Amino acid sequence: MLRFIVRRLLLLLPVVLGILIVTFVLVRLIPGDPCKVMLGERATEEKCQAFRERFGLNDAIPIQFIRYLSSLLQGDLGTSIKNGRPVADIVAERLPMTMELTLFATLFAVSFGIALGVLSAAKHNTAIDVGAMVFANIGVSMPVFWLGLMLAYIFALALKDTPFQLPPSGRLAAGTDLPSLLKVWGLEDAQGLQRFVLLLLSNSVLLNSLIQGRFDVFFNALRHLILPSIAVGTISLAIIARMTRGAMLDALTQDYVRVARAKGLIERAVIFKHALRNALVPIVTIIGLQTGGLLSGAVLTETVFSLPGVGTQIVDAIIARDYPVVQAFTLLIAVIFVLVNLVVDVSYAYLDPRIRVS
Repeated sequence: MLRFIVRRLLLLLPVVLGILIVTFVLVRLIPGDPCKVMLGERATEEKCQAFRERFGLNDAIPIQFIRYLSSLLQGDLGTSIKNGRPVADIVAERLPMTMELTLFATLFAVSFGIALGVLSAAKHNTAIDVGAMVFANIGVSMPVFWLGLMLAYIFALALKDTPFQLPPSGRLAAGTDLPSLLKVWGLEDAQGLQRFVLLLLSNSVLLNSLIQGRFDVFFNALRHLILPSIAVGTISLAIIARMTRGAMLDALTQDYVRVARAKGLIERAVIFKHALRNALVPIVTIIGLQTGGLLSGAVLTETVFSLPGVGTQIVDAIIARDYPVVQAFTLLIAVIFVLVNLVVDVSYAYLDPRIRVS
């Protein structure tokens, strides 16, 4: 198993390098001059020349890439063209929000998706099965931005002043104060990896509030995550439900299920102990793919619910031709996506011993 993991991690290197090359070239092929975007259409050629010289945009693309790769190997993600800030700080500010949203959306999609799929398969060709699949088809078809707006309207306006009222936007209630761990621990001057890690922890409201013992802020942040998690996770829920139903229907026709029933096992044990366990391999595969999709595709959800996440930052960076920021977030999402798939592949060995032998 260890050799398998090491081999997959080594295979990750050419994948990441390929993603770096493609991203680096594509962002520079986007129409528009970063100088004109940053300084305005009336910027003189002399100012644009100085601007390009400052950020190394006058050099050929291969030279720019070699310089960027050299900095990356030293742990330097570069400096934002738009605001002159270290890209690592921007990543540390934006990534935690998207990671929290992805985590809770995945939990919502997996728990309800598998339950719905198992129930549909167990009640095959009944009204419950038809209703579950109709719900799944509707879930796949609903645009995320429309669902987000409808959820905000229902739970923030229609259910206002009821126990079911939920906040329609933002990450915390207005006026909530949660200081950065850099300030709390007196490490404002921290640099390098230490600063990056502390910024990640500080901007993860859930972790930061737990570390500081602010449980009121923790539950406040959880309430603000409910609606966006449902909105972004509904499509994944529907896909997982349909995949679970198909895998379960196939498993329930196998000989080992007939034998289990012939031995007198109760139907619950047949479904969960025998059929579901053997149907988990394709289900886990689709969960891994959906998790990666949630991580990289939450732009509309973050916009509707006013969440400062990765998606909105990438869109802003593309519009501003902020090459270092686009490259950093694309690389980060690609690495996380590949690592999620690695975890999925490793889990196969525990779900199906035959895969471990092979």
